[in-house]
Amino acid sequence: MTTDSATAVEADPAARVRAVRHLYAHRGDRATVWDRAYTVYLTVVLAAVYGVPVVLLVSTTKALVPLESAEAATPVLCLAAAVAVWGAQLTGRFWGPLVLKPFLLHVFMGTDLSPTHYLGTIARRRLTYAGLGTLLAVCTTAFLLTDLFDDPGSTLLPQGVAVAAGIGAVTPVAWLWGQARTVRENVLLALAVAAAALALALLGRSAHLGGNGPWLVTAVLAVAAAALGRSAFRSVRTVDLARLARESARAAEAQTFASTGTLHHALDLYRPQPRGLASALTRPDGRLRGHLAQGAVRALRTRGRALAAAVSLPAGGAVLTLGLAEPDSGRATLYRLAGAVAVYAGSGWVGEAWRGLREELTLAPLYGGRWGGLPARTLAWPVTAVAVTVGAASGVTAAARWPLDDGPAATALLVTASVVLALGARFLREMKTDLPVELLLPVVTPLGDLSALRVFLWQFDGLVVVLAGVLVMNRMPSTPVAALTATGAAVWCVRAGLRRTGRPLRSLLTCPGRA
Repeated sequence: MTTDSATAVEADPAARVRAVRHLYAHRGDRATVWDRAYTVYLTVVLAAVYGVPVVLLVSTTKALVPLESAEAATPVLCLAAAVAVWGAQLTGRFWGPLVLKPFLLHVFMGTDLSPTHYLGTIARRRLTYAGLGTLLAVCTTAFLLTDLFDDPGSTLLPQGVAVAAGIGAVTPVAWLWGQARTVRENVLLALAVAAAALALALLGRSAHLGGNGPWLVTAVLAVAAAALGRSAFRSVRTVDLARLARESARAAEAQTFASTGTLHHALDLYRPQPRGLASALTRPDGRLRGHLAQGAVRALRTRGRALAAAVSLPAGGAVLTLGLAEPDSGRATLYRLAGAVAVYAGSGWVGEAWRGLREELTLAPLYGGRWGGLPARTLAWPVTAVAVTVGAASGVTAAARWPLDDGPAATALLVTASVVLALGARFLREMKTDLPVELLLPVVTPLGDLSALRVFLWQFDGLVVVLAGVLVMNRMPSTPVAALTATGAAVWCVRAGLRRTGRPLRSLLTCPGRA
């Protein structure tokens, strides 16, 4: 090779990017083969313990969402596609496909290369993996929740698979769009997706298409994937590199927390910082406002979380009431689980009160403690907001579904018990500190070391309590027994949460006096 050709190769942007990535991939502190093998081993164990029983259970029960015809399946497919696009956009705003290791991004930013050269190739590879993963996730969800794969000879099966492929194509580019585009453009895309999904759902239920609604949905998804992909990749060259560097640094810190077993600390990094309305926390005379007023103002200072809570809490109350209003069946159980999970999530998004309670219980007081008032100061707003919002949505739903199978008193009692269970699980989750070292001790079984399962349960203990509690409530012989069971589980969650902070149960009633 001549000197001129070697210089040309070195000057080629693609070759320069490959050289940098090759050097970084062969660094000394990279993951070894045994590290990757252990990750695969944990994945196989988790799939065998959790996945196989679910698949066996689903294969022997009736489908939760039956798809009887193409006309009935079109709205479900439109909703699934819209939810996938919205989720990809939201994920891209926090952790998009352009996020790199901070050191690697710093090296590329220090060169004269355009962002298209070192981000475009990475984005294409990650979008390919994301598309395959989305396709697998959609097909798995369809197998678990619907009867799409029950009859291999039906005409609906190839249409459903085609829609799944369309979702797998449009979701990755929506992921890139969510990171590369502005908030305003993402809101416009979300509104356009909602309008298109509604129009296709209404059109698919009409008789004019002759059962070809899913094919129309597939065609629209393919066109949207091509248009969004072309526009999103054009935005790579104009991406805000300073913002991308901050996102990459935060992602690296979150990965460190997650790899050391403190996933809740990693999620805390993505909490939005309160903005504005700081002066509204005090009255004109300088005194603090009431507990409910303070909680409402603090919720409005994180508008994104407040908006998410305003959507999830009423939706959770409505879906939970629908599940209680229907006769016992697989669909009713799914409604109850979904409603309880929505209430559990919304109770954490409604404000920063849970985080303040954890800090007040775990950190030393700067100016000495004072007696009493801890529940009122920290829990008044989230409990009131959840109770009022969920209660109103539940009442409206119950009035629309009147008469109820179990009667209004029994339904109200079960909804209240489910809300209490969700609040107790949220308390357990938010009082979490560092990973207990004893959970890392080996658990020797014929399947190998299952200590990772205990860590997994500790990471998602609040969600596990909600799901297990709702399933246990469904098995109770009477409504009062189910309510008592949920209340007992909530009390256990409160006690376990206080033990994590090192405080006794009386800490909810008193604070330590001044030293």
